[in-house]
Amino acid sequence: MTIKINEKIPSVTLQYMDGSNVKNESTDELFSGKKVALFALPGAFTPTCSVSHLPGYVTKSDELLAKGVDLIVCLSVNDAFVMSAWGKQHKADDCVMMLADGSGDFTQAVGLELDLTSNGMGVRSQRYSMLINDGVVEALNIEAAGKFEVSDADTMLAGL
Repeated sequence: MTIKINEKIPSVTLQYMDGSNVKNESTDELFSGKKVALFALPGAFTPTCSVSHLPGYVTKSDELLAKGVDLIVCLSVNDAFVMSAWGKQHKADDCVMMLADGSGDFTQAVGLELDLTSNGMGVRSQRYSMLINDGVVEALNIEAAGKFEVSDADTMLAGL
């Protein structure tokens, strides 16, 4: 079942790169006491994700932070090494936290998985964005299959 507005984010461990080390961080720690703009996508280095989704949040990061966002997070069902390399390629290191949901635990817990097995990609995340305030979902923008219209940085900014 898909998470809804006013529901608490499930407690799951995610990963990110800290220098050359993989770090684990629970969603409880990550989202506690913060306003977080999280956007999720099917995969690092994939076309729409690389051309539009991540670059949009990198470009608009200063505006998001100026509107009270404490942390901008990009999440994908990829490993921490891939997320880090992709973030470096897009110069996201200083403005977007690249979080790995390698086993899809978070994606499944929020009910936003996307089965791309027939395309050879396994189970991934749907494309969406959510505004999380102190661990509770304040806004949720889920894309229709194959679309990129409501999870972009401009939509997130408009909702702040």
